Amino acid sequence: MSTASKVTLLSTVLSTVGIVAFVHWAQTAEKSAMHAGVIRDMEQQRVKRERQADFELQRQLEEEYKKSQSVHDSTQGA
Repeated sequence: MSTASKVTLLSTVLSTVGIVAFVHWAQTAEKSAMHAGVIRDMEQQRVKRERQADFELQRQLEEEYKKSQSVHDSTQGA
């Protein structure tokens, strides 16, 4: 084998190994980013459910207070 063919083969092998390593790294990084997005979405959904539950509780308490108290509008008739 000539020196030129050895250099060509070596550069081709090194390029291929470099490309495979880069693609593997990129896929791992993308997978991590996607997983972080899923975790963030789940956290947002949990917070939304908690806020909705708090809202429902406040609405129920308001209804109970309205039943037990007589509230008059002081702006009318004054």
